[in-house]
Amino acid sequence: MSRWQITISSEAARKRACEWVSKAPDGYRITVQSVQRTKKQNDRQWPMLSAISTQLVWHGRRYTPEQWRDYFMHQLNGGAFMPDEDGGMIPIGRSSSNLDKEEHSLFQDLIEAFAERHGVDLMQQNERSAA
Repeated sequence: MSRWQITISSEAARKRACEWVSKAPDGYRITVQSVQRTKKQNDRQWPMLSAISTQLVWHGRRYTPEQWRDYFMHQLNGGAFMPDEDGGMIPIGRSSSNLDKEEHSLFQDLIEAFAERHGVDLMQQNERSAA
């Protein structure tokens, strides 16, 4: 048994996980975490970010959906920066794929609130994506 994963969804699954832990050799690492974001959350995220990207000029320029994802990840959890060679700062260590369901809901709430404050119609992009 070099790697295994189980979702605790019943008493039987919980017992199986306990069996695996009791049989794991010394040096193994056990991680318990909540379920990551859902496919539905992920599928909703990109049209939201695309709507902001296409409808909003931010401080004189437009940004890609990926850049907006980074912006909102920083808003959600803060972040670390490292200097680049030209004296600017580069945000590091943020990935929305590591968010669990609750964090991803908060992430999308941030996007929605921002869009509302800046007059971005998130449904406009959803309609385009569906076409």
